[in-house]
Amino acid sequence: MMPEARFISGLDLCQAFFSQAIEPVMSQTFPQVRYSAALIGSGSEVLGFDTEMSSDHHWGPRAMLFLGREDLVKYKSIIAQTFSERLPRRFQGYPTGYTAADAHDKGVQLLDDSDDGPINHRVEIDSIGNFISRYLGLDWDDGPGSAGGCTISAADWLTLPEQKLRSITAGRVFLDQVGLEDMRKQLAYYPDDVWLYLLASCWSAIEQDEHLMGRAGFVGDEVGSAIIAARLVRNLMRLCFLMAKCYAPYPKWFGTAFAKLAAAETLGPLFGKVLTSSSWEERQMHLSPVYEYVAGLHNRLGITEALPQKVAPFYDRPFLVISMGAFSRAICCQISDAEVLPLCQKPLVGSIDQLTDNTDLLANPCWREALLALYRDDSGEGGPS
Repeated sequence: MMPEARFISGLDLCQAFFSQAIEPVMSQTFPQVRYSAALIGSGSEVLGFDTEMSSDHHWGPRAMLFLGREDLVKYKSIIAQTFSERLPRRFQGYPTGYTAADAHDKGVQLLDDSDDGPINHRVEIDSIGNFISRYLGLDWDDGPGSAGGCTISAADWLTLPEQKLRSITAGRVFLDQVGLEDMRKQLAYYPDDVWLYLLASCWSAIEQDEHLMGRAGFVGDEVGSAIIAARLVRNLMRLCFLMAKCYAPYPKWFGTAFAKLAAAETLGPLFGKVLTSSSWEERQMHLSPVYEYVAGLHNRLGITEALPQKVAPFYDRPFLVISMGAFSRAICCQISDAEVLPLCQKPLVGSIDQLTDNTDLLANPCWREALLALYRDDSGEGGPS
């Protein structure tokens, strides 16, 4: 960040940059070009979570322009060149130029305060289809005469990372002439039966661990107990995102985004106590009201018959649990979609987010084709073989 710049949110900065610097060039020089403009995709500012620290890399005045495929071929280069010559070198105290992408540091770019030569701007010009293909690995049809969009199967949904779905449906659209908002609406949230499957899978993960936290501590393994408790907290938080029908972001902002959910007012302090407890008995004491609260949230969804909202011992052992399989089974019974139903007859592995924390696997869509095999079989009925 330049010393004279006053920090403002990236979304506000970029919207002003579009309306005051980019749009005038487009309307004056390329009035024949229909396009959409936005800030979506990667970046903490897209999620609205950027702070002054965020401005030290890959942040600044920028925008994304989406053109139709024919216009993209015809105008992309000349539009990019025009901006390099006509954009102001500074906007609200920030340079509008960036250093070249560092190939050794995942393409990171820094603000460049140079006064010489063309501006290496970050007005990114693409088509909606190209962007979706590159970012999500979906074959999005936005060719001439197309209504736009694609058929997204249940397997597709389950291999699309939530953090990317959130970053596409978050951000801000500044202008829409070529169907950008239609794309965002199609990706706004999971279809109902995919959502139910994800809920069931998240409950299943909780059900598998809920008695193990105490069991590890009971034999003196408090470190192991704490690790399991942390897994439970994460899955309970993920369950709250699902029940609120809100995509979860990547780990850096997971807790920040959770704090904005209605459930966080009650559960946030309890999660803090679980994570700072020194014994399994103390962890159990704080987890028990969490279990009962999320069971109540489930019942208020009205997607199954009402289920017990009080913890109970795990058989004859001194470990208090809430489900023992009841919640995941009840949710699976509500699923009827022909693609999703076969998945319920196998172990509930959930989506890519429930399968892995590996950053590269979640961030790079090149793995999607291999991951799809988890959810498809040769009969075309949707289940794994």
